[in-house]
Amino acid sequence: MDKYRKIQKLTDNPFLNLYQMDAIDTKGKNFHYYFASRNDAEHIKIQTKSTAPEGIVIYAVTQEPEPKLAVIRQYRYPIDAYMYELPAGLIDGKETPGMAAAREMAEETGLHFTEYTDGNACCRRPFFMGPGFTDETDATVYGTVNGQISSAQNEDTEDIQVILADKTKIRQILSQERVSMRGAYLMMLFLQSEKPFDFLNI
Repeated sequence: MDKYRKIQKLTDNPFLNLYQMDAIDTKGKNFHYYFASRNDAEHIKIQTKSTAPEGIVIYAVTQEPEPKLAVIRQYRYPIDAYMYELPAGLIDGKETPGMAAAREMAEETGLHFTEYTDGNACCRRPFFMGPGFTDETDATVYGTVNGQISSAQNEDTEDIQVILADKTKIRQILSQERVSMRGAYLMMLFLQSEKPFDFLNI
């Protein structure tokens, strides 16, 4: 049974757009369903069936006997509040996720990122962010960071504080602060691992 008849793009913004789907419920009745996408009308995932990632999130640790996790505290306009997250961003053009991670880490934190590529490849697959409202997929990139924290490459719309957090700080963040979902899960893995990338060997 068909699940939809037509999709219409309702907005024309450079980074994110709203689509209306003429959908069909399990009784055969029509209803309007809305979703957001970073893709143009020809490349929304319902058309391409692709799972290629639009963005990345970066799990990055310092190279120390007791590594710290690179965390950002960023102002987010939709909630008018600061939120704890891991560095993240969109993949530009023909960048690989690793290339995007190195660029985004430099832009958001000033730190130099080196990708870690061992472990099970399933941990690097793109996964859907929230299929109830968007077709976006993101991949997680793992690695290490060094250098000096800097905000010199932050955009004017970015209000970011960089924190190299030990496990005590991560526990405090998870217990008391606003945290993004994907950031929270990766922070939990950081807390549970004796070595920073142990959990990739699944």
